[in-house]
Order: sequence, then C-alpha cells, then structure tokens
Amino acid sequence: MANTPEELANPWLLLNRTFEDGAIAAIADQTTLMYVLHLAVGDDFRFSPDGHPPVKLRIVGALADSFLQSGMIETAPGQEADVTTHLEDRLSDFGLDVSDTHQRWAAYHQVENTYLATFQALGSLGLLLGTVGLGAVLARNVLERRREIGLLRAVGYSPADVRGMVLSEGMALVTGGLLIGTGCAVVAILPALRDRAQSLPLASLGGLLIAVFVTGMIASLFAIRLTSATSVVEAIKSE
Repeated sequence: MANTPEELANPWLLLNRTFEDGAIAAIADQTTLMYVLHLAVGDDFRFSPDGHPPVKLRIVGALADSFLQSGMIETAPGQEADVTTHLEDRLSDFGLDVSDTHQRWAAYHQVENTYLATFQALGSLGLLLGTVGLGAVLARNVLERRREIGLLRAVGYSPADVRGMVLSEGMALVTGGLLIGTGCAVVAILPALRDRAQSLPLASLGGLLIAVFVTGMIASLFAIRLTSATSVVEAIKSE
C-alpha cells in the first residue's frame, strides 16, 4: 500500500499509518496471507483477544517467502557449526536452539515442496507418455504413407529428400506443440507469479524444453529409419 516516496524506499514505514476507523497497520507473510487467511493487501483481519475488545488489523504489506521469528545471526562461511555449538552451550539454561535458515525454510515449505515433487513426477510421466505417443504417431504416419513414399522415390526423390521431409514434418509438430504448450503455461501461472513476486526458474524450464525438443527429434529419427526400411518395389506394388 506504499504510495509516498518515503514508503516506497522503506515499506516498514507503513506500520506508522493511522486509520480513522481504528484499524491497526500490519504486515504479514504472503503465503500465510493467501493460503491460510485468504486475504490480500488492503484487507482487514479481525480477532478478539481473551478479555479484550475486538481488534481489526489492516494488511498494509506482505513479505514474499520470508519468516519473522526470534533473532537472526550471520556467521562467517564454514563457522556455522562452531557458532551453533558455542551459543547452545553457553545459553542452554535459556533453552536456545539454533537452526540453519535453509533448514527452517525447508521446514516451512515441506508441504509445498511435496506438492511440487508430486507434480514434477506427474509431469515426467506425462513427458514419457508423450514421447512414446509422438513416436507412435510419427511411425504410424510413415507406415500409412509408404505407398506415397515409394512413389516419391520412384519419380526421382532421393532417400535424403524423403528423410528430410519426414524430419521437417515431425519437428514442425514438436515445435508447434512446444510453442502452444509454453504459451498456455505462461498464461496459467502469470497471476501467481504477479501475486507472489517470484521469478521463473529459467534454467530448469529451458532444460525441460530442450529435453522435449531432443526427444521429438529422436522420435522423428525413429520414423526416418522406417522410411529407409521401406522397399520401393513393395510400396509401388501396393500402390
């Protein structure tokens, strides 16, 4: 809800805002705000503390993928274990428990990561099935067109010309599918990316698209092998 240069430079100043209806400015974790409280920036969260009148919190900002609890200590690289042992030993009477921020984040995202791993496994299975299906479609296409391929060979087309034709048709199918699928995926996740202010994992996505493209090329090469195995004489006879 920042709208002044000072607030844009330091969004924590939003907590100093006062509202005529008595609402209290508050900042919340974005994931909790969206999926637990089902609220957005600008909404009000009402609750009644024990023995106190109802309180209305107005969400003036959200923190993307962060946590606010206890204190944070920055250590030099390689000294995390020594610092942890020293602090927990000296402050054991206070029940101090030091944990790595990566481990704490992993604990926060355990459920989310489980969903992501499940979807990635399903996506890999879909890629495998799609690969088999693409190879089957291209192979059937070649087998159904063996008379046409035999006729092309008979009128002067070289085997290289026929292989180039089959490869170009297969790669056109793969490229078109990649473009359509990528466009639909971008449209589907664009609202989530905008709301959660997160960047795309371009490296892994690029690797996946390259893997799909290479897989399609392998399927096309498999179909080309079928064209090479087609006998011109047998194809002409069937025609």
